Amino acid sequence: MIKWVIHPQNVQRDESASQRYIAGWTWRATLQFVLVFAIGLGVTETRGYAQVPDRELADLAGAASVKQSAGRSEANPVRIDLLSLLISGGFLMIPIGLVSLVVVTFTVDRMIGLRQGRLYPRKLRRSVRAWAKQVDLDPRVVYQSIVNDSTSAGIAVRTLLSHVGRNATEMKTSVAETLQREADRAYGNVRWLNLSAGIAPLLGLLGTVWGLIRAFHDTTQLSAGENRADFLAVGIYEALVTTLAGLVVAIPAAVISHYFEGRITRVFGTIEEDVLGLIPRFESFEGRIRFETIGKELAPRDIPPHRSVPVAAPPRHST
Repeated sequence: MIKWVIHPQNVQRDESASQRYIAGWTWRATLQFVLVFAIGLGVTETRGYAQVPDRELADLAGAASVKQSAGRSEANPVRIDLLSLLISGGFLMIPIGLVSLVVVTFTVDRMIGLRQGRLYPRKLRRSVRAWAKQVDLDPRVVYQSIVNDSTSAGIAVRTLLSHVGRNATEMKTSVAETLQREADRAYGNVRWLNLSAGIAPLLGLLGTVWGLIRAFHDTTQLSAGENRADFLAVGIYEALVTTLAGLVVAIPAAVISHYFEGRITRVFGTIEEDVLGLIPRFESFEGRIRFETIGKELAPRDIPPHRSVPVAAPPRHST
């Protein structure tokens, strides 16, 4: 009796050969299917193009050219001309332009008028702080140093010197009132910037409302065949120009006004602090001597001693 012996190596060789055979057959079948499908699709498309009339082909070519031109316009968008944009804003662009001139004018004016050298020069600041450290300070010497000083700090110091000999409260009040007048004078032209910042957006809003009213009114006058949406879009586009112009003028005006207000507050606060620091140096003159301005000099004036007037006794009536 013959016995068959099955070795594992022979089994593995038989399995790998069968797998290669199956894979090759599957690849050939798939390739044949793809070739048949492609040939059938090509024949179908050829028949479809043969059945399309010439007019439809021309329409398709025109649509393709339109898409191509639209793509070019998107690639190269038309830029907005600033001059034509301002002209299309209407007659209210004129007052907005005048407001912008006011903003520029008073900005330059306050940049010059609110400089540190115009309000509190560095040399005077060093002198005032040095005087505050002296023990025996003569008001006449201080007055001669600032007699020709027309700055806000110089005026405040002269006001203080003219009240030497009075009590400290009265000297502080006189300095505060003088600095308040100087601050109001420095702030005077800043108010024009606040006014411009408030009125420019209102003018722009007025122009926009007027433009919208005109656009809707003109739309109602169109015939039935005209495109109302395009016409209305152009009207709204032109109406919004005034709002843009008003905001362009108002925003810088508000920022500049806030900056100048902060500078005025800061500088005059420093002046008041330094000038009030001189009051303790003049407290020794209180009740003894006062000073008055005579020309360009500060002349002392003695205070007469207070004399008590005796009160007459009431007459006695004889009985």
